[in-house]
Amino acid sequence: MVQQQAEILRPETLIDEFKKNGVTHVITIPDSETNYLYELMLDEEWMDVVPISREGEAPSTALGLNIAGKTPVCLIQNTGMMEAGDSIRGMALDAGFPLVMIVGYRGWTRRGATPDSVAKYTEPFLNAFGINYYLVEHDSDGDRISEAFDEARSTKRPVVVLIGDEYHGFNR
Repeated sequence: MVQQQAEILRPETLIDEFKKNGVTHVITIPDSETNYLYELMLDEEWMDVVPISREGEAPSTALGLNIAGKTPVCLIQNTGMMEAGDSIRGMALDAGFPLVMIVGYRGWTRRGATPDSVAKYTEPFLNAFGINYYLVEHDSDGDRISEAFDEARSTKRPVVVLIGDEYHGFNR
């Protein structure tokens, strides 16, 4: 049982990384996959959760918060990231501001066939946009989130953290 617990990504790990990196706002679409994480974020006094109705709103909302001196992060799924492509291009890449996007890597598996086409296109999408990314699957990968923040700050470009765990520990 201890072995299995070590192999998941706990939502507390993300919250710890957000706090360590001065995140002030999390822009997201509440869903059943991230329910426990969402509830934990709402309890944090130092962070505001900004619900949106479509992922395409995330980069523009983040840009506005960045201009206001805040540190936003976008928490979306890979399907929504693709839907937000034009907003990512216009509001994040062309505007040239540091943005970390935490992206659920829906359909991805490291163990063979990838039946969901969104997983097949996620990394090619990021590569086409020239967006660097870090894969996070377990708690032991949590420091990659800080690496993404450091890179976004130094390059003034968006960086993606792909959550390969599919939030198994996030829904309790």
